Amino acid sequence: MTQKKVLVLGVTGQDGSFLAELLLDKGYEVHGLIRRSATGNKRNIQGILNKITLHKGDLADATSIYRVINSVKPDEIYNMADQDHVSWSFDAVEYSIDITGAAVARILEAIRHIDPKIKFLQPVSFNMFGKVPSPQNEESNFRPQSPYGCAKVLAYMLARYYRDVFGLFASTAIFGNHESPRRSEEYVTKKIVRAAARISKGLQKELYLGDLSMEIDFGYSKEYAEAAWNILQLKKADDFMICTGEVHSVKEWLDESFRYAGLKADDYVKIDSKLIRPSKTEVLTGDSVKARKAFGFKPKVKFKELVKIMMEHELKEVEKELKNK
Repeated sequence: MTQKKVLVLGVTGQDGSFLAELLLDKGYEVHGLIRRSATGNKRNIQGILNKITLHKGDLADATSIYRVINSVKPDEIYNMADQDHVSWSFDAVEYSIDITGAAVARILEAIRHIDPKIKFLQPVSFNMFGKVPSPQNEESNFRPQSPYGCAKVLAYMLARYYRDVFGLFASTAIFGNHESPRRSEEYVTKKIVRAAARISKGLQKELYLGDLSMEIDFGYSKEYAEAAWNILQLKKADDFMICTGEVHSVKEWLDESFRYAGLKADDYVKIDSKLIRPSKTEVLTGDSVKARKAFGFKPKVKFKELVKIMMEHELKEVEKELKNK
């Protein structure tokens, strides 16, 4: 049997790195796209660098996208690359719309002209729903409250358009928030667990945060990467909601993280109004019943276990930091 080839866009990120590891385990020949600004950030794929092939390119550059897809001729493409920080999107609107939304058209156009049989997975976000009352599902309307959410609506509609009009196998995974130790430090979950670990060891004195009341459906990135793969193994392209169905506030995440470190969060946390987003969404959560019926999706890692996974990692990182001092 011929070995399957896959191209992972955003391979150095949280989702892309988990996906690359999964695909290697499943026997794929794995290729990844890496942009110039990420060349020095291979931390998440350090353990598999000698097992995958990296290609230079950028989602902003249609020529490089076409060249890489045409060179690799993959069986499957997963677009895990975008400008995925909601708060950052308010300050870089055009860039966010281009890289998170319009770039999907560049990828799909390349697929259409190179090989329409290539299967494509586009992750999108609960942020598409914005002000739509909870719970949301695959049929809910969109009312995004951020440039990031708007860009994800564009990505979603482009995938459906190319599927409906040109018959491409273009599926979407509507992801709820998903976290892991591979999150970068600008995300609130990582910011909190890192601060809790550092404060517990005397390396940090306080933590500044914004809105603690936001309620979020927290899932585990590794499980969501597996869901993405499962979606492309189905006989028919479709759209699936991937979430835990549970919501917890940022304050709950904060308290649980500090509790794990043996601390009381209120003693160390201060609110900074500059960190509060200019818009607020409804509670964003949904029902993954469609995914459960289609391929048995059932998240195993829930809230407390996820905090534990991330805290254990951060405490080990702090121990390394102390040893190197």
